[in-house]
Amino acid sequence: MPNIKPISDLRNYGKVLHDVAIGAPVFLTKNGRGRYAVVDIDEYKEYEKILAWQKLKVELDKGRRSGNENGWIPAEEVKRCLAERYSG
Repeated sequence: MPNIKPISDLRNYGKVLHDVAIGAPVFLTKNGRGRYAVVDIDEYKEYEKILAWQKLKVELDKGRRSGNENGWIPAEEVKRCLAERYSG
């Protein structure tokens, strides 16, 4: 069951923070509507990792589609281009 509290409970923020745990965020409401979520920092870091992996997967899928539709560049040509670009 979600832990939902009015934002006014932040007056006693220690109690609100005590209720936060991994897998158990505290949702704060303002004027009766959901407004904020307080999550454990380790859970937030995992969330960021998941988002980064999703973004990477989208870009990799774009690259794969492009290669399939437009043809692939040989690895040796890619290595040469990268070496030229980043050799200083």
